[in-house]
Amino acid sequence: MRLSKYYVPTLKEDPADAEVVSHKLLMRAGMIRKLTSGIYNYLPLGLRSVNKVAQIVREEMDRAGALEVLLPTVQPADLWQETGRWDYYGRELLRFKDRHDRDYCLGPTHEEVITDLVRGEIKSYKQLPVNLYQIQTKFRDEIRPRFGLMRGREFIMKDAYSFDKDEEGAEKSYFDMFGAYKKAFSRIGLRFKPVQADSGAIGGDFSHEFMVLAETGEDTIASCKSCEFAANLEKAKVVVPDGPDMTAADCPAMEEVATPGAHTVDEVCAFLSVTPDKLIKTLLFVVDGRPVAGLVRGDRELNDVKLRNLVGGNEIEFADEALVRKLTNAPVGFAGPAGLSKDVPVYADSELKLATDWVAGANKGDTHVRHLSLGRDCEVAGYADLRVIEPTDACPECGGEIEFTKGIEVGHVFKLGLKYSEKMEATFLDENGKTKPMIMGCYGIGVSRIVASAIEQNYDENGCIFPPSIAPFEVCLISLGGKDQDVADKAEELYAEIMQMGVDAAFDDRKERPGVKFAEADLIGYPMQLVLGGKGLKNGIIEAKDRKTGEKIELPLDNFAEAFAAWRKRIWNNWGLETN
Repeated sequence: MRLSKYYVPTLKEDPADAEVVSHKLLMRAGMIRKLTSGIYNYLPLGLRSVNKVAQIVREEMDRAGALEVLLPTVQPADLWQETGRWDYYGRELLRFKDRHDRDYCLGPTHEEVITDLVRGEIKSYKQLPVNLYQIQTKFRDEIRPRFGLMRGREFIMKDAYSFDKDEEGAEKSYFDMFGAYKKAFSRIGLRFKPVQADSGAIGGDFSHEFMVLAETGEDTIASCKSCEFAANLEKAKVVVPDGPDMTAADCPAMEEVATPGAHTVDEVCAFLSVTPDKLIKTLLFVVDGRPVAGLVRGDRELNDVKLRNLVGGNEIEFADEALVRKLTNAPVGFAGPAGLSKDVPVYADSELKLATDWVAGANKGDTHVRHLSLGRDCEVAGYADLRVIEPTDACPECGGEIEFTKGIEVGHVFKLGLKYSEKMEATFLDENGKTKPMIMGCYGIGVSRIVASAIEQNYDENGCIFPPSIAPFEVCLISLGGKDQDVADKAEELYAEIMQMGVDAAFDDRKERPGVKFAEADLIGYPMQLVLGGKGLKNGIIEAKDRKTGEKIELPLDNFAEAFAAWRKRIWNNWGLETN
């Protein structure tokens, strides 16, 4: 592609509203432009990268036996009402009415639509298994869209759905997709890790997230240094050390103590001269409209996803100040498990069984209690793993040492089981003529997010550093001929030669200063740069630059194709990739 004929509106300065590297560089490199909050136009360079990601994903899905379809973006409410998600999905679901006053939504995901399609077509076990996928625009009305393509409201996603007749088949479909994801992300050139994950609003039996490893990632991954265990913080189990159950052990009688102005753990500990591990934090939540209390040690962080899953809920949020006052008769900061409203079930982290004689809120303003015994003074509905894992915890699978890394979620695979097929009566007749629900799986990849994630993982002070597999153009040929017709003619000849080799190339034939061309080539992040000037032409060489390492070498103009092919293969190999 001749850049003199191409639309590449680069920017010299970072956009004022861009917070993360990928957002800044995608805007500056002329790949995207903001239309409104969380919604972006994809410009020619950006769309090329998105399409390259989509093609790799498409090839691996096809290779794994999935079949491509295209489903509507607009979805009728009655399908969502069948599964119950119309009421509990939340405000991310953009609802609207048509001219006939019928309810619809913009699809954030397509479980209901695909299940409706399949239940109308598949009737026999002989038609199973089937796996259907699409690459399509989704819309989720994020409360605070930010970070450009990383967390937008409108985005491009690959979503696939498998249907099987039995658990064995469903597990095979799941791990076929798991393997296809590993191949796709490897081909793209990303450093990634699959981790155990919570199923969230999608639901299902178990799931894995695929995380691109990047220090700028929003998600924290807990992984073991000794085994293959890896999980996000929402999912990572905490193993409680062995020890006697102290919930019924003797301790002095509970007594109230004034703690004026002491709301936080640190303030209470300082006032009462105790350490945080001697204090119980009582956190009040609302799960699907019902109040719930969760207890953890004062030096721990409660995992609200674990609490939500324990009580079988869909949505969880902190109780607001008004509800806290109603349930505790006290301002925020003084809630405790003893004497809490009977309308609030109390669930405690399993670690709290290992000690007694606690300090906790008294459900009274400026007051706490000493000598609290959970077995004697409280009604605990249940004990479970409710806290966030910490680096000092042991690996839940092998007991090894845990380490934390940052990551960006770019893919998620779910084993849905019967969650949708039972509610929507997606059934088939088995070998014995009995009606059974299909067992489902769901598999998503954030196609547009991958482009942003690749930049978050690969950039420097000069701009993007794209893997050659998804760069807008794999190589940029820069002509410094100016008015030198010999250089211009040779550059034209080399461009034609590169294109004949089937290499995706940009040809910077613009009447611009060399410094501008070099700066924009680095900003856009072409993996390979070829620079031809008068001196090089005279000496029979062209300068070749590896954008990733900055290494520059000289390639001969005689027998250029062979030398370039060898250098190109080395660049791809340095990314851990095989040339096309």
